[in-house]
Amino acid sequence: MEKFTLIINGKKQQVEVEPDMPLLWVLRDILSLKGTKYGCGQALCGACTVLLDDEAIRSCTFPVSEVGSQKITTVEGLSKDANHPIQKAWVEHVVPQCGYCQTGQIMNAAALLKRNPKPSEAEIESAMAGNLCRCGTYNRIKEAILTASKSY
Repeated sequence: MEKFTLIINGKKQQVEVEPDMPLLWVLRDILSLKGTKYGCGQALCGACTVLLDDEAIRSCTFPVSEVGSQKITTVEGLSKDANHPIQKAWVEHVVPQCGYCQTGQIMNAAALLKRNPKPSEAEIESAMAGNLCRCGTYNRIKEAILTASKSY
């Protein structure tokens, strides 16, 4: 076991875990941040997406030892009262059906809009292609991102 000091949602947190423990399990099991979901465990579906210094990563295969001093943002850290432009657009466009993949979708969309505040539909489709939605709400996801981009 090793001690790690992580900056999660703007707050320093200390954990003592095995260095190869995936960040997902540190977030969910050690720190009780349940917004980030377990999907496939192989970084293929995107349900576990969080931001690491504003870049989307798959936390299910990302070892906690690789975080270093980078800042982690989970869906809980986007806003204190769900008023982030992406969260508001998600509600406006009634994006979720089952909702399981949505936190990963939202976090990937946040990374996209951070690096490209006014993406085209093609850029959205390309950036979001790795996040899977079994309910098939891809068109609503795209519309929500376009709506949110108007606030950037």
